[in-house]
Amino acid sequence: MIESKNFHLHLVSDSTGETIQSVARACVAQFEGVEPVEHFWNLVRTDRQLDLVLEDVQRNRGIVVYTLVDDHLRQRLQDICLQHDVPCVSVLDPVMVAFARHLNMQSQSRPGRQHMLNAAYFSRMEAMDFALGHDDGQSTEELHRADVILVGVSRTSKTPTCLYLANRGVRAANVPFVPGVPLPTELDQLAQPLIVGLTKDPDRLIQIRRNRMKMLNQGGTTNYIDPEVVRAEVMEARRYFNRRGWPIIDVTRRAIEETAAEIFTLMSRRRPPGAPPVEIAP
Repeated sequence: MIESKNFHLHLVSDSTGETIQSVARACVAQFEGVEPVEHFWNLVRTDRQLDLVLEDVQRNRGIVVYTLVDDHLRQRLQDICLQHDVPCVSVLDPVMVAFARHLNMQSQSRPGRQHMLNAAYFSRMEAMDFALGHDDGQSTEELHRADVILVGVSRTSKTPTCLYLANRGVRAANVPFVPGVPLPTELDQLAQPLIVGLTKDPDRLIQIRRNRMKMLNQGGTTNYIDPEVVRAEVMEARRYFNRRGWPIIDVTRRAIEETAAEIFTLMSRRRPPGAPPVEIAP
């Protein structure tokens, strides 16, 4: 068994910090047995705010990863880290330099610019409202307005995947597949939305459902977790999806982000020749 190794990780951003957290956690995931102690500093835009960061960096030496566009603040952070022999890494610098050279332009150096209230922002908010209003088979008469419809048995991550897609500006709805219960007739009448069937390994599905029942303090034996019933349920759903020619994604070993990435690929593939590319919000 690998012993866990702890270290201090300072994440410093002049915006919401979403980018830096995603990058840092993606890097940490590549090192087995490593547990960072995160010191998260977002919206750092003044010298006083940076002072608090620097004090903490000196008290808890570790690694500093930052996204700061203000040259003065960047230089202060780099200088102090250099004085104390603390690794200090800018996440965006290599990418920004490449963009500036290729475009022959200077960046605007405005923190949080990617979060401005532009059309993409309002598109995400609209998509989020749509996902919430069309979750678990709600408002099926409006399914024609969806970009993507996910169909699957219980606990195949339909709702969280829809919310992730919505955060990227995709109007996503989901419909549960329940044996013996007809799916909405609207699904057979739709031409525009991409309909995707989600499936999962029955054994893993049973484990997740049991954990769910424990969380809800629901004991006893039911068909919901009966191995034979669950395997038949998954098989019936897969056969149904195949009969209708819907693409199927097995989410057993997929993170939600990976499932969404596959859906984005499917959306692009079904784009008519000559049509503009599918627009996915960052």
